[in-house]
Amino acid sequence: MTDLTTLTIAQVRQELRKKTFSTLELVDAYIKNMHRHRHLNCYITETLDLAREQAKRADRRLRQQTSRLLEGVPIAHKDLLCTKGVRTTAGAKILEDFIPPYESTVSKRLQQEGAISLGKLNLDQFGMGSTTTTSYFGPTKNPWKKTVVCGGSSGGSAVAVASDMAIAATATDTGGSIRQPAAFCGVSGIKPTYGRCSRYGIIAYASSLDQCGVIAKDVRDCAIMLQVMCGFDHRDSTSLDKPVPQFSTLLREGAKGVRVGIPKEYTVDGISKDVEDVWQKGIRILQRQGAKIVEVSLPHTSYALPSYYIIACAESSSNLARYDGVRYGLRIAGENLIDMYAKTRACGFGSEVKRRILMGTFVLSEGFFDAYYQKAQRVRTLVAQDFMESFKMVDVLLTPVTKGEAFVAGDDDDPVKMYLNDLFTVPVNLAGLPALSIPIGLSSQDLPLGLQIIGKPFEEQSVLDVAYTLERNVNFSAKPKV
Repeated sequence: MTDLTTLTIAQVRQELRKKTFSTLELVDAYIKNMHRHRHLNCYITETLDLAREQAKRADRRLRQQTSRLLEGVPIAHKDLLCTKGVRTTAGAKILEDFIPPYESTVSKRLQQEGAISLGKLNLDQFGMGSTTTTSYFGPTKNPWKKTVVCGGSSGGSAVAVASDMAIAATATDTGGSIRQPAAFCGVSGIKPTYGRCSRYGIIAYASSLDQCGVIAKDVRDCAIMLQVMCGFDHRDSTSLDKPVPQFSTLLREGAKGVRVGIPKEYTVDGISKDVEDVWQKGIRILQRQGAKIVEVSLPHTSYALPSYYIIACAESSSNLARYDGVRYGLRIAGENLIDMYAKTRACGFGSEVKRRILMGTFVLSEGFFDAYYQKAQRVRTLVAQDFMESFKMVDVLLTPVTKGEAFVAGDDDDPVKMYLNDLFTVPVNLAGLPALSIPIGLSSQDLPLGLQIIGKPFEEQSVLDVAYTLERNVNFSAKPKV
């Protein structure tokens, strides 16, 4: 019998309706993998009893032919999404015992369509990192090679999907936190346009950059999940009231007449030959499919990274001020109120979180606000304008996700070196654009490499179609040995 955990969402939906197997059998297969691969440390909280109960209810609905779009599909959530009655930690000690009294909009929409939750997934603390090594609950291991990082901050989501411990996973992306771990783990991940998915109930890092998305086994699964997750939410002031296409139904292979932009500024020093090779491979495939390749310029790309970290740290300084030991989360007693604040935050936050809070507080302080924060916001506008100018000539952009393959854990001890990993992904967040990472091949060290497709605002369908075309012609079938 086929290993049930290797099936995609599209395949599972078909087989469940044919009654080839039951939802409970499917969930038990995933739970077996979760037990087998615990050494990868991708789950912070497992909800196995809840998943089995949901599976039994799903089987009843399937028998009654009243099933929903994701009926019986076992997924997991990044532990930034609040889940009612289920511990939500943000990967941090300060929220180690926090149990939300409400549900995030995204997880609720998935639940309402029948998705089954296997648990909550590991991440860099509050989404701050590119490696999933800053988590209070320990690092997540890459199933392809345990000595290299799995990417971050949504590393738990990428590893869960890559190692068949969830069929798909929610994730968030502030500067590449979906696309980079997806690339490092050989799976697909999409960040939609800013405002497409509600941020209600998602623990904030940088509010003007954060966006929820999905990591899945393939492009069609990304499309299925995304059409459920997206949509207007009056509880989120950044949510946009735009119609949500049926992404999976509209998915098409072929690139005839599609204008694909290649930004010349993305050919940078330090990019590996393996990455250059897969980039050229992607270009050749799209050309054979009828795409027109156009070189474009994004002249302010080199300024994107410093402006991103100024804005992200400033917003994190503001957002994380609420964790003070008074209202919820960890509290360390002190001699007075100020002492309690200081001890709680010193104990509850990890070193990377403290570093970003300090950087953010500095750039927001009197005398530096104009010199740093406001200037960074002006650069952000220029970065967005660069993209809009290029989209007058092309429909999508094709770029690398990272400069190289997944690197050895510990090589990111220099914070600046770690921040440089986000070179190709942060401009997308500054401009609020949709972007998808797709596995395209293996490096000389047999580690997965991905390419990034960037689209116009609210043109997720174009991004998905180009990614689907690449996927069908690359036929990336390599799997980690775990």
